[in-house]
Amino acid sequence: MTASAQAASPRTQNASARFGTFGGVFTPNVLTILGLILFLRTGWVVGQAGLLGALLIVAIANSISFLTGLSLSAIATSMNVRAGGKYYLISRTLGREIGGAIGVPLYLSQAISVAFYIIGFTESLEGIAFVSQIDPRVLATLIALFFGVIAFIGADFAIKIQYFILAALMAALLSFFSGGWGSIQAPTLTSAYSDGMSFWSVFAVFFPAVTGIAVGASMSGDLKDPGRSIHKGTIFSVLFTASVYFISVLWLSLHGTSEELKSNTLIMRDISIFPPLIMAGVWAATLSSALGSIVAAPRTLQAMASDGIVPRVLGSRLGSRTEPRVGVLTTTGIAFAVIWAGDLNLVAPIITMFFLNTYGMTNLVAGIEKLVGNPSFRPRAKIHPGFSLLGAAGCYGAMFVINPLATVVAILISYGIYFYLERRSTIRTWGDVRNGIWFSLARQSLLNLERSVYHARNWRPNILVFTGQPHNRAPLVEVADWLSRGYGIVSFYQLLVGDIDRLAERQLRSVARRQIRAFILEQNMSAFAEADIVDSFYSGAVTVCQSHGVGGLEPNTVLMGWSDTDGGRALSLRLLSTLYELDKSVLYLRHDEKRGFGNRKVIDVWWRGHTRNGDLMLLLAHIISQNPTWDGASIRLLQVLQRGEGREQTEAHLRALLDRVRVAAEPVAVVVPQGQPFPETMKIWSKDSDLTLLGMNRPDADSREQYGSQLNEWISAVGTVLLIHSGQTEDLLDPGD
Repeated sequence: MTASAQAASPRTQNASARFGTFGGVFTPNVLTILGLILFLRTGWVVGQAGLLGALLIVAIANSISFLTGLSLSAIATSMNVRAGGKYYLISRTLGREIGGAIGVPLYLSQAISVAFYIIGFTESLEGIAFVSQIDPRVLATLIALFFGVIAFIGADFAIKIQYFILAALMAALLSFFSGGWGSIQAPTLTSAYSDGMSFWSVFAVFFPAVTGIAVGASMSGDLKDPGRSIHKGTIFSVLFTASVYFISVLWLSLHGTSEELKSNTLIMRDISIFPPLIMAGVWAATLSSALGSIVAAPRTLQAMASDGIVPRVLGSRLGSRTEPRVGVLTTTGIAFAVIWAGDLNLVAPIITMFFLNTYGMTNLVAGIEKLVGNPSFRPRAKIHPGFSLLGAAGCYGAMFVINPLATVVAILISYGIYFYLERRSTIRTWGDVRNGIWFSLARQSLLNLERSVYHARNWRPNILVFTGQPHNRAPLVEVADWLSRGYGIVSFYQLLVGDIDRLAERQLRSVARRQIRAFILEQNMSAFAEADIVDSFYSGAVTVCQSHGVGGLEPNTVLMGWSDTDGGRALSLRLLSTLYELDKSVLYLRHDEKRGFGNRKVIDVWWRGHTRNGDLMLLLAHIISQNPTWDGASIRLLQVLQRGEGREQTEAHLRALLDRVRVAAEPVAVVVPQGQPFPETMKIWSKDSDLTLLGMNRPDADSREQYGSQLNEWISAVGTVLLIHSGQTEDLLDPGD
């Protein structure tokens, strides 16, 4: 596929994608968050905590929900999201074992929640004459069966029904806020807690109201643009529902004393200008939550089935193109079982803990990804890791506040699932108290890394830099430091060329390593120092590149300076060909002694298509631009055109590519006058750039000197240039699952 075709089709990968932000994320979230607690418990919260305490409770709860939404947005906009919602996001970040440990309880919580919401609906019907004659369990079973049929038919039908439910919910709120204007009284600002109640116990009652932000994310496999829709839909739904709760708290405080608010669970109906609409809102809230759960749960189950976490038959569609019908049948069956199980009070708090554990893990994932610094983690929705970690602390803190015992049970269940899925034993060997602990940890980490399956998503530049003594190669040292960003591994290497026996006798290898290590400590860098005695630079470099490193920590990138002589360039290109066959990427730095790296504001990438070189150049440019010394730097992605009429289309394709791979850069289509050589074009466009990235070919042996001279002529026309040839076999910009 051409670069243009790939760039133009980022949103056509999933044939089942059919929902937008409003219908697929915003509406399900809003209908789940604005539930029974809004209509039946918000007044009680105000009566217990007073206006100020209630506002604080709503603020804390929604702050945790908002931070979780930001973390969810960061993860969702850092990858091409597919079916599975939060399970998919966590499993593709922390591994499928942890994803399963979170996903299985999450699915069970979603499935059991269907029954909870339906039971809540049937209880609200008590007092209606013809309904009270029916066994509540029979009525709940019939409703669950009806919802199961709706989900079996398809999410399109369910989404359409949710629009009618949303309309009923909005009508109920409008009726509530329109009434009571003639009975406004001074609010009670301070708390009036009943016996046994406190701020945190009231918070525990209210907090589950704001935990419905996972429903929209669970529709990820059916969204037209999952990353954008989950980001916008989640944030807007949190902000909208938070506003509703804040205004409701204020309005309720103006219409009742503390005792009235605590004792009258239907005070919203009494305030409403048209009371029947409040009951319609209660019914809409419960039914919408049940409908959202019975649509979301099967999709979580389907994603786990496709990963082998649960039996694959549970992900079968039974002839449907889009619907996980076996998952629907399974979820409906679980709802039936829960409805007929009797007392649900024992299970209810554990379900809440499962949801909160998922939200806490979502925050941890976003924070860890940012702190670990994977180059593949390039979210469109940027969030400081501190906010994510604060959200995680809020989620786990809320868990213990709400129910410590249920929290422990939920965590033990999740860990049990994790260890079951991991299915492997870990042998720990502890040695000396000081060095032995570090050695054992390093040994076990290296063994785990060796056994783990490599994925391009975890790629980072592990760089072998042939610096000689690094204090003599300051530009190479700088580039290596920028590319590692403190998260990759850098090794400064000196090759001592000469008679091995004679140089070894003089202890020159030890001296060289000691000097390099002293430089690293002096510069406060995170790098390793190495030196070897070799009989020639070429053979020594090839040997070192094959032997350096251990386990999964061997270098994948080699960096060295660009030679000023024809012979040196020919040798460099010979080394390039050999290192490519060894799966190493090769970078040559041509440093402009006069300009250096200029103002560190503009990075040019000369793009020749979505190729290995192009991918690596754009990724490295992004990594360099994230370094603090390049703060505020812009990247230009330049592609040469022979004709001007294709300029807009080319820039549109480049823009689509950049959007898909989440790299901030300016696409530029460079229209070249007929007959103008490339060096002249590059000089015109990149002469004022601070760093230019250019891809290299692999010439055959007979043309290396000629190609080296030609390449040198090209890069001499501009300032500092980083020549790049990729040895990677995977797509580093868009690594997929």
